[in-house]
Amino acid sequence: MSKIQKCKLSDKKSLLECMTYKGERPLSVYKINDSYIVAVYQGKLSKYDIILRYRQKDKKGKWSRIRTPKHIHWAVDMLIKLSHQEEIAKEFLNFLLNLWNKTKGFKSEGERQEFLREEDLIREVEKEADRFEELSKHGEYNIKFLILLAKLLMKQEKTNREDAYMFKKLLEALKENRELYEIISIATHKGN
Repeated sequence: MSKIQKCKLSDKKSLLECMTYKGERPLSVYKINDSYIVAVYQGKLSKYDIILRYRQKDKKGKWSRIRTPKHIHWAVDMLIKLSHQEEIAKEFLNFLLNLWNKTKGFKSEGERQEFLREEDLIREVEKEADRFEELSKHGEYNIKFLILLAKLLMKQEKTNREDAYMFKKLLEALKENRELYEIISIATHKGN
């Protein structure tokens, strides 16, 4: 039986096993709405670097392979949400931009462990998602999944570079309704 079919959400050990990637066990694992599993791994760019990967349940109830989230996937999903519910989607982008401005990178292992603590992080995400839940009806991704990914991506970028700007630049481009070409260029790191 393949690892894709072995994913069970019943306990922490099963989640860790399900998200072990190329022999590497995650530092933390989070489940969202029984439809997503997000894992955080030790990165290689710096001592406190993190790498994010996830699995998503398809419409038939099967788990995807382990994937690495890309800015482009996030951008396309937000474009869909913006096209259906522009006002609340822009509120969501403002929320994320404010979060970006407050986010600092990890400076110690203790700080990283505290931030990654599953119960606290998921409780925070669920509370924040309440006001944007309507956006989950449009696009590919659930709003809780997007908030969790955004928080982790922000920490990842700012841990490796205090002056990081990539994710912020994408959020701004989406909020400002910039041309599709520019948004895609930012999301794929190709410039514009």
